Amino acid sequence: MKNKNKLQKPNNNNHKKTGVLLVNLGTPEKITYFAVRRYLKIFLSDPRVVELPPLLWKTLLNGVLLQIIPQKSMKNYAKIWDYKKNESPLLTITKSQAEKLTTSELPVTWAMRYGHKFIADGIKELTNKSVDKIILLPLYPQYSATTTASVYDATFDALTKMRHVPTLQVVEPYYDNKYYIQALAKSIKVALKDLKFKPDAILCSYHGIPERYFKNGDPYPNHCEKTTELLGKELGWSKEKIIMSYQSKFGKDKWLEPSTEFTLNNLAKQNIKNLAVITPGFASDCIETLEEIAITGKQTFLNAGGKNFAYIPALNDSDIGIEMLQNIITVA
Repeated sequence: MKNKNKLQKPNNNNHKKTGVLLVNLGTPEKITYFAVRRYLKIFLSDPRVVELPPLLWKTLLNGVLLQIIPQKSMKNYAKIWDYKKNESPLLTITKSQAEKLTTSELPVTWAMRYGHKFIADGIKELTNKSVDKIILLPLYPQYSATTTASVYDATFDALTKMRHVPTLQVVEPYYDNKYYIQALAKSIKVALKDLKFKPDAILCSYHGIPERYFKNGDPYPNHCEKTTELLGKELGWSKEKIIMSYQSKFGKDKWLEPSTEFTLNNLAKQNIKNLAVITPGFASDCIETLEEIAITGKQTFLNAGGKNFAYIPALNDSDIGIEMLQNIITVA
């Protein structure tokens, strides 16, 4: 359904033409070993993502991990891949978000932090349209150095290579933005109406980070907790009704807890037999939501004794999601 509420051009000086750059994480271009390996190498080589001594990590990554991880990732991507378009859902959705936000006065494009198309390509696309002010929107509601700061790094690096640098305005993390919280709540209410069962609880699953990152100053878990708290208040639910966990752990570091896998097992054993899961930290559905939660997470819960499980989609390019992005960009 075509969005009726087209984004209005933000207030700015009349002589400036403004454009918007949406930035998401990234995705392999194909589900072949070398395409997945290439993507993972770029992603896992980011010092913001893996904070280990560079020489040690580079040796481990290139010597062992990149021989093993792509095989598993390929199998997981195969479960959620759009074979008709030959692209991942994250790519499809991110492109659609940009398209639905674009107006005749306000060009909007997209880029990926890792893989095609790079942030530098997105900036070039906008400046080729005579844009001299760019609103940068990292599609991460909660700030983390592993995601948001990495987008800043790549953006500033791209700008250092330009002669005519456009004015840059960065949209702040929107974890507590009223439009975001209202959109999440609305999406939950819409999803619950279509369910054939009534959930005993809603689980908010966020991507995790190593615990030491938090101890070193990353505010990410505070932002996740605030989002969950505000969402519960917006819905009028108790803390027992809306709970949270962290997913996607890899490596030997201790990560934020409780883990989603543990929580799914534990809830089923605590007589929570009907569960709905939402992933508020993901602006677009991807392998971490569609495979890790909707497929593997569901099986984990049912195997532990749960009866009914539902995954509530990310805001994606839905009317609710697009209206939320419009409001966030307009008041940026």
